Amino acid sequence: MSTLRTTPSPAATASPGAPPVGRVGWWPLLVIASAHLMAVIDTTVMFVALPSVQRGLSMTVTDRQWVVTAYTVTLAGLLLPAGRLADRLGARRTLLIGVAGFACASAIGGASVDGAMIISARAVQGAFAAILISSTKSLLITIYSDEDQRARAMGFFTATLTAGMAVGLVLGGVLTSGLGWRWCLYVNVILSVIPLVAGPRVLPALAGRQDVRFDLPSVLLSIVGTGGLVYGLGEASSLGWSSRQIVTSLVASLVSLSWFVARQIGKPQPLLPLRVVADRNRGWSMIGLIVNGLSTFGMMLILTYQLQAVMGYSAMRTGLALIPFAIAAAAGSAVIAPRLMVRVPPRWLIAASVVVEAAGLVPLVCLTPSSHYLPLVLAATVIEGLGTGVAGPATLNTALGGVLSSDRGAAGAGTSAAGQLGSSIGAALLNTIAATATASYLAAHAGASRVTATVHGFTVAMIWGAAITLVAAAAIAFLVNARTPGARW
Repeated sequence: MSTLRTTPSPAATASPGAPPVGRVGWWPLLVIASAHLMAVIDTTVMFVALPSVQRGLSMTVTDRQWVVTAYTVTLAGLLLPAGRLADRLGARRTLLIGVAGFACASAIGGASVDGAMIISARAVQGAFAAILISSTKSLLITIYSDEDQRARAMGFFTATLTAGMAVGLVLGGVLTSGLGWRWCLYVNVILSVIPLVAGPRVLPALAGRQDVRFDLPSVLLSIVGTGGLVYGLGEASSLGWSSRQIVTSLVASLVSLSWFVARQIGKPQPLLPLRVVADRNRGWSMIGLIVNGLSTFGMMLILTYQLQAVMGYSAMRTGLALIPFAIAAAAGSAVIAPRLMVRVPPRWLIAASVVVEAAGLVPLVCLTPSSHYLPLVLAATVIEGLGTGVAGPATLNTALGGVLSSDRGAAGAGTSAAGQLGSSIGAALLNTIAATATASYLAAHAGASRVTATVHGFTVAMIWGAAITLVAAAAIAFLVNARTPGARW
């Protein structure tokens, strides 16, 4: 990786132990990416460990699911308040607070003696993850202010995050099999060392804004609205869309988010300034982030089921089978995207990469109960990885471009919320489509095997996923009109 030379930002002031912003090179990027990687890996690493957690702590199936849900719901609900907290206190300070709190909550979770303890620890993890995630993007767009350098930084940053999803599955299998499920949480204490030790030395001390105020009703509405939406979408596939819990959650979310938006209008200190999302390029780039999460997470969910339930793969082998996705995504983000971002207009680059994501779902339309890893699954992971890899930094860079220095924390939180929402929609929508298609197939084909019907459901879900992604690509190509960065390298 070539050295990144940053230019000083008027919003940054050097701390006694940190070098000037213009001379810190690419070390800040490594610290920022390693901090965010903790939260990304933790999302998937626990999937593999869940059965062991359930047995070890004598949990019910319902309680076991809350080990994941407590983390994702708390993370989603607190992203927007956390973004404003970064604006008030300074992003370096909140990043270090987030990492330290995340590590402590992980240690407590690893030492859990019952279900209530680990679920509580996971909720606290989600809260500190929201703080560190909101801080990372604010730091990125402040430190790497030059468009050429920011393209490289965004590429490397996104590469670590997209690869982290697959790495989490492999790491979860290795740790659970070798050391036990508790190390899926203890590992975060080890991962926190780099940002905690290097952060104060290489990250600039960004000045906080003491004039930033928190509107408590807006904070509560944001938590209920986003948290309720993620919970409702995430649990709909298991509880059913007509269940009282899901209906209540989604209705409460809709009311809360509508009220939240109404409160932001005319507020001198809004929690999420509407100018952040009302901008044409920024708003549609966030739609791109949602579609990116929907396509990628939906594919990984379906593939995980196909590999384990149909093809008989172990959890560790499933994680290894997804490594080509991680490699392709890393290549797309760190190598291909930075070169294209300074040459190709954002509308065409984002739209084209989203089309590639749709193409990555097409091989899975041909799945059968007798399918092997080669060629369909490998082709899907590589194509989807390349599309995701290029789409990530391209959409993120456009979504964060031109943000006022006072709104950087809120904008970073907004992009994170878009990605989180896309993952939840992808899991809920495509899982529901697959389940409905499976039931319809069984009803129409008397005597058909459950496996055949299940794989049919997977293929139908992939058709819908590809169609939704293509529609979004067309809208982005038509509506995004951001200029092409003029830098060349």
